[in-house]
Amino acid sequence: MARLRRRACIALFLFTLFIFGTMMGLRTLKPSDGFSDLAPGLELAPIAERGERRSVSHEAISRPQAATSSDTKAATPPVYYDLHIFYYMWYGNTHFEGKYLHWDHVMVPHWDPKISASYPKGRHSPPEDIGSSFYPELGPYSSRDPEVLEEHMNQLRAAAIGVLVLSWYPPGLADDNGEPSDSLVPFILDAAHRYAIKVAFHIQPYKGRDDHTVHENIKYIIDKYGAHAAFYKYKTGTGRSLPLFYIYDSYLTPPESWANLFTQSGSHSLRNTPYDAVFIALLVEEGHKHDILSAGYDGMYTYFASNGFSFGSSHQNWKVIKAFCDSNNLMFIPSVGPGYIDTSIRPWNNHNTRNRVNGKYYETALQAALMVRPEIVSITSFNEWHEGTQIEKAVPKKTLTRLYLDYLPHQPNMYLELTRRIK
Repeated sequence: MARLRRRACIALFLFTLFIFGTMMGLRTLKPSDGFSDLAPGLELAPIAERGERRSVSHEAISRPQAATSSDTKAATPPVYYDLHIFYYMWYGNTHFEGKYLHWDHVMVPHWDPKISASYPKGRHSPPEDIGSSFYPELGPYSSRDPEVLEEHMNQLRAAAIGVLVLSWYPPGLADDNGEPSDSLVPFILDAAHRYAIKVAFHIQPYKGRDDHTVHENIKYIIDKYGAHAAFYKYKTGTGRSLPLFYIYDSYLTPPESWANLFTQSGSHSLRNTPYDAVFIALLVEEGHKHDILSAGYDGMYTYFASNGFSFGSSHQNWKVIKAFCDSNNLMFIPSVGPGYIDTSIRPWNNHNTRNRVNGKYYETALQAALMVRPEIVSITSFNEWHEGTQIEKAVPKKTLTRLYLDYLPHQPNMYLELTRRIK
């Protein structure tokens, strides 16, 4: 009898082990449900319900009837205005611009000629060879294509993202690989409005940018676009509704110069004028915290999607940054991303690559951001394809000379889904 019981116990143990192993194997075949396996017990409520310092309205917004989509489900998710995403409108193709813009990005040489000599040079050659390690489902599109704009808004809506943060250069100016694009802003505002999405502005660095030129930029943007229904305004703790501007590479201008613009006593202060706003600076190095404070900014964001690349982009530092912001009445907007790979345009920069790990990198970043209870979370990015930070739909692609990365074994909308699930 004892031998029989022993065999029965062994059989039961092996059966239990088999069932456990089977369940764990099946678990790895599907994407994680939000943060369930990264932060046990973390309540998956909207960001609006996680922080006591909420200033933004978070009413669920039903989808406008004008918004149509092949991906429409019976219950369309609401959008959340404390979820911001960086968006780029610098792309062009032969159909709309007569040539490719940005998809043919130059391979940037390393600053050390000896290192640079070991890596490829020249430009990419679309449509088969583009300046990205991933390939967009829409192909090398034009930002001027109305159908592309509509599809982008549909994807943002499906991800429950409420604010598109538009990379912006003043009229007549552009980055080295693009062309002036301010004329596109009205079309983006109109498209966003059809999907109940708001638009904020991400002011890029340009030659000669300083506190005086940014003063003119702010006046221009508010005068020209401020009355549009899709123009984003942040509701402050005092009940004011103000525009919100992100200033990229703000550290390039001395804090003393910014103080002329952003402090009450500044020589050409915007405070308590029709052009007052919430101004958010880029935090890169630890010392920038104090510069941002003395400059009169209202808060800071981290932008970079490569964890560990900078002090600001390192998840482990966000708790300290948030505490500094809280003690100085500043807003902290952590930036999260799905991964990072820019070797298609900076072939020597492999050490900053961050593998997506089938969505785990993104989930970990989102969890790190939510753990510090921010008022706003920003996402880098919707469509910065050069740096591989996009959550826009991507597809598998293989050519004679290129094998692109993709989201397999998941669907092209994987990162839109992961974004939506955090709500």
